[in-house]
Amino acid sequence: MVPFDDPDAVKLRDEVQQEYVVRYGEPDETPLHPGEFDPPHGLFLVGYLDGDPVATGAWRRPGLAELRPGDIELKRMYVAERARGRRFARALLAELERTAALAGGRRVVLESGVEQPEALGLYRSCGYTGIPNYGHYREDPRSVCLAKELAPPTG
Repeated sequence: MVPFDDPDAVKLRDEVQQEYVVRYGEPDETPLHPGEFDPPHGLFLVGYLDGDPVATGAWRRPGLAELRPGDIELKRMYVAERARGRRFARALLAELERTAALAGGRRVVLESGVEQPEALGLYRSCGYTGIPNYGHYREDPRSVCLAKELAPPTG
């Protein structure tokens, strides 16, 4: 866990924004506020490979009218190209789900897009299913929104 403004988090957020530019022609303009990712209301994770920051993912409580009470939203899931194929994304997703459930989340929601088939494949293989579009890109035909019910924490 790192703060939103940690240098490694900033580096990876900049990388994912460049990935969006390549795939969509523009960066993601979803409003994000650093405090949204501070525990206990959020979490920002960075994964490392030999000391190099290569993966990131976060969650926050979105508080959007079109979502359910208890929903937690995943943001900025990204694995750098230099580390892809090593199961970072799957491990990061599992940790985000685990910590979201511990924080009282009942469902995880996310917004991705049609130009991210690898991400959509990962989410669907982990039990995510389609929901109506929400948030900043709800009217964008390239937007794909997914959700997964969280099991209550055990023990």
